[in-house]
Amino acid sequence: MFSEGNRLERRGCIEVICGSMFSGKTEELIRRLKRAQFAKQKVEIFKPAIDVRYSEVDVVSHDDNSIRSTPIDSPRNILLLATDVDVVGIDEAQFLDESLYEVCNQLADRGIRVIVAGLDMDYKGEPFGPMPKLMAVAEEVTKVHAICVKCGNLAQYSHRLTNTDRLVLLGETDLYEPLCRSCYLKEKGKQE
Repeated sequence: MFSEGNRLERRGCIEVICGSMFSGKTEELIRRLKRAQFAKQKVEIFKPAIDVRYSEVDVVSHDDNSIRSTPIDSPRNILLLATDVDVVGIDEAQFLDESLYEVCNQLADRGIRVIVAGLDMDYKGEPFGPMPKLMAVAEEVTKVHAICVKCGNLAQYSHRLTNTDRLVLLGETDLYEPLCRSCYLKEKGKQE
């Protein structure tokens, strides 16, 4: 645990965990945050208020691991709520606005370890929300992969199974499947 005396000497950092749906991003985030708690570090966890798939409050992985969090509507709320902490965790970062980039940098500049998990690409295969900028400034980027449901190769795409143009569509295996590049391109070609 960091004492008040060496709090100013700590070096903040940004860690990004990214990948497709069903790749284990949230599982890895929870693992890192629980390790920090075990080390008696002060941890605060946040998630977008719109993500109520498994719980209104907890961050929950597809494997049913969970950790208590605070739902937020704006990244700026993190600055108000994350006082006197060693580690800040943020899940589903792609659903937050672009100010998350500034907020994470401010936290890291204060000496706080910031761990962010989120989709790096949307269902169209385009960079998603604040994730690209966060990956650019992060000290560490971990890209995790799912397994392609069509061929068994590593998957990095979140293929949407329904026809809607809404960018944000919360869902699970009923609405999305992980695909590798080759299988994603085949499916995309069928839809065009």
